Amino acid sequence: MSSQITVTTESLRKLHRIHQQLQDLKERLERGPRIAKAHEANLIRVEQRLAELQAKAKSLRLTVEAKQGQLQKGEASVARRREQLREAKDNRAYQALLDEIAAHEMANSVLADEALEAMERLDEMNKKVAEAEAAVAKARSQAQRSAEEVEGQGPRIRADLQRLEAELRKTEQELPAEFQEVYQRLVRAKGSDALAPMAGEFCGGCNHHVPLNMYNSMALSKPVFCRSCGRLLYLPEDRMPGR
Repeated sequence: MSSQITVTTESLRKLHRIHQQLQDLKERLERGPRIAKAHEANLIRVEQRLAELQAKAKSLRLTVEAKQGQLQKGEASVARRREQLREAKDNRAYQALLDEIAAHEMANSVLADEALEAMERLDEMNKKVAEAEAAVAKARSQAQRSAEEVEGQGPRIRADLQRLEAELRKTEQELPAEFQEVYQRLVRAKGSDALAPMAGEFCGGCNHHVPLNMYNSMALSKPVFCRSCGRLLYLPEDRMPGR
C-alpha cells in the first residue's frame, strides 16, 4: 500500500461507530424473534405440563369417587345385615350374619383408608395443577408481550438500519479510492471488529502492544493495522495530536 495514503482519524472513528451501531441493531433484530420463539416454546412446555397434571388429577378424582362408591355400598351391606340379625331364625344364622358383618367392616375399613389416601394424593395434585395454571398464565403473558415487542420494535430497528447503512456508505466514500479495496476486504472478514481505537500503547481490540513508529504513523493519518489481530487502528479523540 502506498505510504502516501492518508485516512483521517475522524473518518475511522466515525466508521467504527457506525459499524458497531449496525452490529448492535442487527443483533437486536435477530434477538427479538429468537426470544419470542423461546417464550412460545416455554408456553408450549408449561401447557403440556399442565395437561399432564390435569390428566393425573382426573384419574385420581375418578379413583376417589370409585373408592367412595364402593365404601357406600359396603356400609349399606353392613346396615342391611344388621337388620337381618333381628330376623335370624337360629344361632347358626345369627353367627353367619355376624361373620359377614365383620368381614364387610374389615373390607370397608381398608376401602376407607384407600379412599383417604387417594383424597390426600388428589389434594396434592390439585395444588400442582394450580401452580401449573399460574405458570401457564405467566408464560402466556410473557409470550404475548415478547411478540408485541417484536412487532413494535422491528419496523423501528429496520428504519435505523437503513439510516445507518446510508450514513456508512456516505462515510466510506470519504476514504481514498486506493484504500477502498483493503478496507472492504477487512470489513468482510471482521465486520464490526474491523477497526479498533488505541488504548494507551495497545490495540483496543486485542491488547497487543503497538510500536511507537506505528503510533506516529497514525498521528500523521496513515492507515495502520494491528500486527496481531489485523484491525485498522485509530487514535481516540483524547489522544489526538495537540491534546
